Amino acid sequence: MELTTVWFCLIAVLWIGYFVLEGFDFGVGMLLPVLARDDRERRVMINTIGPVWDGNEVWLLTAGGATFAAFPEWYATLFSGFYLPLFLILIALIVRGVAFEYRHQRPSATWAGWWDRAVIFGSYVPALLWGVAFANIVRGVPIDGDFEFTGTILTLLNPYGLLGGLVTLSLFVTHGALFIALKTDGEIRGRARALALKVGVVAAVLAVVFLVWTQVLTGSAATAVIFVLAALALVGGLGAAYVGREGLAFAGTFLAIGLAVAGLFVGLFPDVMPSTTDVANSLTTTNASATPYTLKLMTIVAAVFTPIVVGYQAWTYWIFRKRISIHHIPAAH
Repeated sequence: MELTTVWFCLIAVLWIGYFVLEGFDFGVGMLLPVLARDDRERRVMINTIGPVWDGNEVWLLTAGGATFAAFPEWYATLFSGFYLPLFLILIALIVRGVAFEYRHQRPSATWAGWWDRAVIFGSYVPALLWGVAFANIVRGVPIDGDFEFTGTILTLLNPYGLLGGLVTLSLFVTHGALFIALKTDGEIRGRARALALKVGVVAAVLAVVFLVWTQVLTGSAATAVIFVLAALALVGGLGAAYVGREGLAFAGTFLAIGLAVAGLFVGLFPDVMPSTTDVANSLTTTNASATPYTLKLMTIVAAVFTPIVVGYQAWTYWIFRKRISIHHIPAAH
């Protein structure tokens, strides 16, 4: 297998890891004003992702860095053409990270309330815009002969792109609700499971429409199989939630999101950014890649450090695996 193909696959794995892990903590943030009835319940929700949210973002940083090093032309065209949505995502992630750190610094309800709003904002914006961005990458955007994006922000706000945003938004809400049900106890656990079932039905309908549309645009026999498996995983997850099996339910949405993203990358290959202007202008794993020496060096480094990072993050999840409830949260002074 050529190193360009290897790195396309590795970048796909990094994005899959980011969406399945960061997806549920985006969902927790978006559900903060919906599921929590008071400050102690909000603190319970935040504490479910407190030890892991920053580790989940490492997958995004690594995916961006790997794209820059392995496919510099792809990185340049993507970050210049999608500048505004990516800038908004960056601002939202910064605000969200600051909110997690500052929320508990003062014993003031007003202070905590403003930072809660920052968490909500910082969760909704990326959840929506990542879907818009990836849908447009799969669909293709106008690229000229110099591999430069020639559209505008309105180019990205097409029906397919907006549907992609709604799919990621609704899937992340469902994923987050099931994570809360898995990680908490008491009344909030029941509310989270009930909400996951309601939102999950909407997410399933939107996801099926989006995946069928994607199959028509760029699909193959392989993507059809992957998309069917993703749909079955989501339906199975919702069924498990209905009978109170939160672990299996969370695994279902985890697999559904992972398989859906994998299907998008399979349908995209060997392109990394198709051109709607002229197919000859499309960026591929060949014309967008770095030099063979760079890819070889990156492969050696990745082979050494990737298992270490994955092992450390798995250990973190194991250490903080137990449920929490309001009984673990001291009352505010």
